[in-house]
Amino acid sequence: MGKTETIVTSCSHDCGGRCMLKVHVHEGKIVRIETDDGEEPQLRACLRGRAYRQRVYSPDRLKYPMKRTGPRGEGQFERISWDEALDTVAKELIRVKNTYGNASILLLGGSGSQAVLHGAGAVERLLAGFGGYTRAWGTPSYEGALFSSMATYGTMTTGSAREDLLNSRLIIMWGWNPAVTVWDTNTALTLAKAKEKGIKVVSIDPRLTESTAVFANEWVPIRPATDAAMLIAMAYVIIEQGLQDQRFLDKYTVGFDKFRDYVTGTEDGAPKTPAWAEKITGVPRATIERLAVEYATAKPAALIPGWGPARGAMGEQFSRAANTVIAMTGNLGKEGSYAGGFMRAFHSRQMGMPRGARNAVEQGTPPRQNSLYKLRGSASPTSARIHSAKIYDAILRGKAGGYPCDPKLAYIVASNFLNSSPNVNKGITAFKSLEFIIIHEQRMTPTAKFADILLPVNTFMEREDVISPWLGSPYYLYMNKAINSMYESKSDRDICAELAPRLDIADYRAGRTDEEWLKTITESTGDIPDFEDFEQKGVVKLKVAEPFVAFREQIKDPINHPFPTPSGKIEIYCQHLAEMNNPRIPAIAKYLPTPEGYDDALSQKYPLQLLTTHHKPATHSTMEKIPWLDDVEPRHVWISTTDAEARDISAGDEVLIFNDRGKVRMQADVTEKIMPGVVNIGQGGWFDIDEQGIDQGGCANTLTPSEHSPGGAWCANTVLVEVRKA
Repeated sequence: MGKTETIVTSCSHDCGGRCMLKVHVHEGKIVRIETDDGEEPQLRACLRGRAYRQRVYSPDRLKYPMKRTGPRGEGQFERISWDEALDTVAKELIRVKNTYGNASILLLGGSGSQAVLHGAGAVERLLAGFGGYTRAWGTPSYEGALFSSMATYGTMTTGSAREDLLNSRLIIMWGWNPAVTVWDTNTALTLAKAKEKGIKVVSIDPRLTESTAVFANEWVPIRPATDAAMLIAMAYVIIEQGLQDQRFLDKYTVGFDKFRDYVTGTEDGAPKTPAWAEKITGVPRATIERLAVEYATAKPAALIPGWGPARGAMGEQFSRAANTVIAMTGNLGKEGSYAGGFMRAFHSRQMGMPRGARNAVEQGTPPRQNSLYKLRGSASPTSARIHSAKIYDAILRGKAGGYPCDPKLAYIVASNFLNSSPNVNKGITAFKSLEFIIIHEQRMTPTAKFADILLPVNTFMEREDVISPWLGSPYYLYMNKAINSMYESKSDRDICAELAPRLDIADYRAGRTDEEWLKTITESTGDIPDFEDFEQKGVVKLKVAEPFVAFREQIKDPINHPFPTPSGKIEIYCQHLAEMNNPRIPAIAKYLPTPEGYDDALSQKYPLQLLTTHHKPATHSTMEKIPWLDDVEPRHVWISTTDAEARDISAGDEVLIFNDRGKVRMQADVTEKIMPGVVNIGQGGWFDIDEQGIDQGGCANTLTPSEHSPGGAWCANTVLVEVRKA
């Protein structure tokens, strides 16, 4: 019968975890997938990783290169050879470069692969060698949190080890659902231990999530996009009762006096009291007062501001307000506390492939924009960059619309871009206007149907790579190849290596094989002395003396270890923001009216606030149409009992969710798990727009706006809609 071999690897998708997969292979075929059962900590995979066999052998796997034969978007292709495909791609890249310049080449890379070698970075290196390209900025997941982290702390490394939560006396999960989003392997296990230990957990969220149901002692529903108001009102209570840690504020922060003037009303004559916040948030003033006192006095306490509330039209204000309240109570840099911010922790997250120079076209970004980019902590903006939410507008309007280039060719890799970006209908119009589209893909996604040349890419089960934890626990994983590449699929890196000579790029691989690169990258960490042993075992679990705590050194020794901000302190008042002189990005955290918020005039027409949260069985759109996962939780729209009754909607009814941007048809889940006035569609559903213009695939981005916050956050959770029976 032949021997079954066990191969150790890991998921490389953007699921929030980095878990061990033990892949059982018999006669070259995956027969089952298990997970870590070795020494602690066990890096145990969730249902998504353990169902991956169905994705590898999905009937819609792309088998060979194809070229479009019908209208763009209808998915009509014919098979061609790799030589014809690559010759055509090279010809079109050269044509666009010679006709319009490198800036008209638009690279749309995504998070479909987050391992070191394979993914969007492979194409990025190719196009950099070709003379440049235009790229997007503005990450869908965390741009608001990143912006505020840089403004307050000057760094992304603001998270503490999950195990340190067991030293807390109070944990506040604010828009944070790690039972679904994972947020580093074993986060849920740590919260379960915290509950067993008797640590109080409070969840603030418009939905009663899985994390709330399992871990929390209390659920506090709150209107979407009003979180900053509640935090500022908590600050008011803390100040009025003299509960702020004034010694901490004086020693480690700048600008508290300006924030205090805003909170107490000295600045504008409007005290930000719990009564003020109750009208905005829907949270009772007594709850706000009690929680403020509990957080300020139950030291150490961990307030964990999730990225979801920051994914809105004024999203960075939530993150800035959370960082400020944390600093007011001195709950950072100490065991059991939590700094908020971007929340990267251990340094293993920094393992990566050297990228070298990026593109070098379209100089002359305005100075204020330069400042904003530097505040974000990104690379120096030496070339054309367009916010990811504005890509479609840039394609349609180009330089005439104020954008730095006229995009003509899109090169899409590791991304189901049309499905994963806001305002699908506008995206379809934009993509149809492009001269040429090249796509690397594994399955026939909605975006793949728009390709002119479609190149089949192998899965992580079919190649070698290395990966580090999502936010930074102390371990590394080697992604051993489990099976040979299926059909005619190749890795992104191999595709680029074959394209390179056609584009006159010498030595794309820089004189090293993939294995040699992996060895170099592994050794550069300083944590893995034996590459061969790492490759064989598939994992290195580092032994640390104590759990990592962000800013421990800054709090213990601020003279020799200042915060990495211009002032060397936590910037409650950010001088850099003040210099921008933009009232929509104030120097202190403020509650600002939100476009498409509950009180927008548009709410008269579209009275329900839409959330587009993570869907439990999904990793964005990567794990869509996997039968085992579809059975776990079908895609439905959540609607409260109150809102459903007002619309004569019953559980299981087909309903239409709509606004001026689009219409989505799906079944209703009538539930008490979501507050009135709010509906929820899990993001990632593959759009399927019929002849009436109705999306039958449950794609939340059919409804979301192609706008961004002043700090670059997506507006995925500030969306107004109406719902009616279909």
